[in-house]
Amino acid sequence: MKKDRNHIDLITLIGVLTLMVLSLGVVYSAGSSWMAQKGSSSDTLLGSHAAKVLISFLALFLAMQIDYKIYRKISKPAMLAAVGLLGLTLVFGGEVKGAARWISLGGVGFQPSEFAKFALLFHLATLIVQKGDRIRDFKTGFVPLAFWVGVVAALVLLQPNFSTGVMIVALSFVMLYVGRVKLTHIALSVAAVLPLLTAYMLTAEYRMQRIMGFLQGEGSSSATHQLTQGIIGFGNGGILGLGPGGSRQRDLFLPESYGDFVFSIVGEEYGLVGTVFIILLFMVIMLRGIKIARHAPDQFGSLLAMGITSTIALYALVNAGVTLGILPTTGLPMPFVSYGGTSMLFSAAAVGVLLNISSQTDLHPRLSSGVRAAQPLEPRQAAVGKVY
Repeated sequence: MKKDRNHIDLITLIGVLTLMVLSLGVVYSAGSSWMAQKGSSSDTLLGSHAAKVLISFLALFLAMQIDYKIYRKISKPAMLAAVGLLGLTLVFGGEVKGAARWISLGGVGFQPSEFAKFALLFHLATLIVQKGDRIRDFKTGFVPLAFWVGVVAALVLLQPNFSTGVMIVALSFVMLYVGRVKLTHIALSVAAVLPLLTAYMLTAEYRMQRIMGFLQGEGSSSATHQLTQGIIGFGNGGILGLGPGGSRQRDLFLPESYGDFVFSIVGEEYGLVGTVFIILLFMVIMLRGIKIARHAPDQFGSLLAMGITSTIALYALVNAGVTLGILPTTGLPMPFVSYGGTSMLFSAAAVGVLLNISSQTDLHPRLSSGVRAAQPLEPRQAAVGKVY
C-alpha cells in the first residue's frame, strides 16, 4: 500500500463549516427586530447573509485546492496591493460611524483592512523564511519586517480603526515570535508601540468613554449601553437559553445585535450550553491549527498555519471577552458567526490555505493502491515545521 499525503484535516473543516451554518440561524434571529424597525423583512437580512456564507464556502474550497507555496511568490505584490487599497480607502472610502473603512468595488462594499491583515501575515512569513538566520539581526532582519507592520497598522489607525489596528500589531508580534526574532527586539518594539497607541487612543473622546465606562462600571452611560445590554442577554439565557428566536435583547435593546454582539444572542437563546459549544469549536480549530503548524512540511507552511490559527483564535477570544464584559467594547467580529461579508470571506479563504497545508503533512495519509510506501520526510525537512 502507498500513502498519499493529500488528506485534509477534516476536524478543522467540520468545525469551521459548523460555525458558518449555525450563523445563519443566529443572524436571522438577531436581526429580525432591527430589520422590522427599518421597514424590511428579516428574510432580506438572512438572504444577504446566506449569500455571503455561500461565497465564503466557495472561497474556502478554492483556496484549499491551491498549493500554499505559491503565496511566497505573490506575497509582495499582494502586500503592495493591500497598502494601495488602504490608501485609497482614506481618500475615497465610504464613511460609516465617522470612519472611512469601506471602499466600493463594482458596487460591492469591501473592507480593505481584512485583506491587508492576511496579506501582511503572509508577507511576514515569506520574509522570515527568506532571511533565515539573519532574522535575528536588528538592522537586516527585524527592521524590514517592522516597516511593513508599521505601514499597515498606521494606515488602518488613520481610518480610524483602533481595534483592528491593535490586532494587526498583536498578530504581527505573534508571527515575529514564532519566526524566532530576538525577544529583546520584540520587547523593545512593544515598549515603543504602547505609548504611541495610548496617545492615539486619547485623541478620540468616544474611545476614552468606552475605556472609562468599562473601568468604572458605568452601566447607564451611552458608551457602555451596548455592553450592558449584551451582558443582560447572557443573564436572560441561563443554562439552556430561551430557545431559537426567543431573544428579548434583540428587540432594539441591543443595537445591531447581529454584528459584533451576536455572541450575546447565542447566550440568550442557547444559554451557557450554546456559548460553551461555540467556544469549544474555536478551541478545536485552534488546537488543530497548532498541530498542523507543527507538522507542516516546511517553515513557510508552519508560519502560515500559525498566523492563520492565531488570527481566528484571537479574534474569537477578544469578541467573546467583549460581549461578556471582560474587555472594553471593540468593533471586532466573531469569526464565521457575525454578520459581515469581508471578514467571513477572507477568514474562510485563510482556513482553505490552512487545510491545504494540512493536506501536505503526514497527519492524515490517505491509503491507495500501490507498490511502494511513500518515503518519510528527511530529518531536516521534518524539523522545519517546529513551532518556536
